[in-house]
Amino acid sequence: MAKDTITIRKQDLWKYSTFVLAGLLLVFVFVFVFNSNKGVTGQVVNVQGGSPTPNAAPSAPSQPSVVQASVDDDPLLGDPNAPVTMIEFSDYQCPFCGRFWSQTLPQLKKDYIDTGKVKFVYRDFPLTSIHQWAQQAAEAAECVRKVAGGSDEAYFKMHDKIFANQHSLNTDNLKAWAKELGYDISSCLDNGEMRSEVQKDLADAQAAGGRGTPYFVINGKPVSGAQPYAVFKQVIDAELAKA
Repeated sequence: MAKDTITIRKQDLWKYSTFVLAGLLLVFVFVFVFNSNKGVTGQVVNVQGGSPTPNAAPSAPSQPSVVQASVDDDPLLGDPNAPVTMIEFSDYQCPFCGRFWSQTLPQLKKDYIDTGKVKFVYRDFPLTSIHQWAQQAAEAAECVRKVAGGSDEAYFKMHDKIFANQHSLNTDNLKAWAKELGYDISSCLDNGEMRSEVQKDLADAQAAGGRGTPYFVINGKPVSGAQPYAVFKQVIDAELAKA
């Protein structure tokens, strides 16, 4: 009888141990998955390359540090004297920059840029290590502006044309799109006349803390990634409240 009792107790011990181990494994999996998703705040392509992280519901940056970034001589939308300056450092081949252009910028333009509250400045941040056509696309838009006599309106028409056709970037198409807008940029693009202008923007982006695209500086407040409209609204409204 005692022998049978000992055998049963060993079986019970093994059974309970199995349940405990299974429970610990579930806890470990939960913690791992939770921590791996924690802090994902949008789509940012790293300057050093690598795969972007999956998108999640981003949250507004908490009391971001102030960084230095100038508008330089780059194209702008809106009132030059607007109380809030929003600088975008962007890459024409970056899919997340394309997402900002198509999903978020139109609403920002309607609510803040067209109403004189925000001056929007576009500066180049081509990630050439992973985007073959980013540099040349940036140069093409700058060439349109140059050929158009420094027209920001012409620049943003080319800007929109490039983003609308982001998956068809090549030299011939860039020239053709400019021609459709009424500008011959062949000489400017072939001779690399705007190469240094684009590279200066890139250097300024990195100096301002940019490590991926898109990267924004709003009155000195940095915002990284293809954040939703609500994030930009929160930062802009806070700056307008100070004006």
